[in-house]
Amino acid sequence: MENNTNLIETLIERATDYGKTSLELVKLKAIDKTSEVVSSIIPHSVVLFIIASFILFFNLGIAFWLGEILGKIYFGFFAVAAFYVVIGIFFRVFLYKWLKKIIGNYIIKHALK
Repeated sequence: MENNTNLIETLIERATDYGKTSLELVKLKAIDKTSEVVSSIIPHSVVLFIIASFILFFNLGIAFWLGEILGKIYFGFFAVAAFYVVIGIFFRVFLYKWLKKIIGNYIIKHALK
């Protein structure tokens, strides 16, 4: 009878150790994925910030230049805004599903990597 009790205790101990090890493995995998995502987001964010700054100043220059050509500075800003409205509508109508699929596949690929 004691032999069965020792076997059961050993089995319970091993099951507990297995559960703790499995939990630790899940934690380490989560940390690995999180660090991979964060480490890839930071360089992309820096590049995105630089590109956004360039686009902002480029658009301001175009708006002021068009404003001088059109006679009033605010006409240049209206022209640039109208251009972006047209681009936005084009993206929404024609490229929304395609872009959504590409971004979704990119996220899934990195999550399962």
